[in-house]
Amino acid sequence: MFNVAERFISINGEGQKAGQLAVFIRFAGCNLRCSYCDTWWANDFGLKGENLTAEQILEYILSTKVHNVTLTGGEPLMRPEIEELISMLVKAGLWVEIETNGSVPLRPLEKDSRPHFTMDYKTPSSGMESEMLLSNFDLLESDDVVKFVCGSREDLNRTYDIITEYNLTQKCKVYLSCVFDKLEPSEAVEFMKEKNLNGVNFQLQMHKFIWNPDKRGV
Repeated sequence: MFNVAERFISINGEGQKAGQLAVFIRFAGCNLRCSYCDTWWANDFGLKGENLTAEQILEYILSTKVHNVTLTGGEPLMRPEIEELISMLVKAGLWVEIETNGSVPLRPLEKDSRPHFTMDYKTPSSGMESEMLLSNFDLLESDDVVKFVCGSREDLNRTYDIITEYNLTQKCKVYLSCVFDKLEPSEAVEFMKEKNLNGVNFQLQMHKFIWNPDKRGV
């Protein structure tokens, strides 16, 4: 059984499928406590959500007729049976994205059941950078994403260091965004120009401009 904090249809606010419809399955519970977390209410493993089987989750997703699926949290990779669910969703012909916080090992799934990983690298202002599992970079593929959320110049500098040290733009897709109301987007773009960050995608969290930034289920 999976403890599901919420499930809903919306547009993807960021990432590879930004602007496209997606079904979101948010699992309860996270091992990190980031300073800028915008889904803090779902971080408690004891949250009383819906207890759903993998089959029930698949049935719900198929009933929506939406092809993009985002498994998020909380931290979805901390669920013991998540590989079974991922395999079921991928083999059903769905485009499956796993949003993971960078501190949990990526599962080396078989090719025919591998999802698209969107992995955070927690910048210094998050307070969680020490929890990052750098060995995950070795498991990334060209259709995966590393995402940096920056709230300060220090965060931007650290982002540059990690991208260059691990040659990330040659391994996978790289996205950079700003902590909402903490760092001006223009400052991040000027930084990209200053550092000549070719191959890095700047993004805004569209859902926070369409709806109230604190609104759930969007």
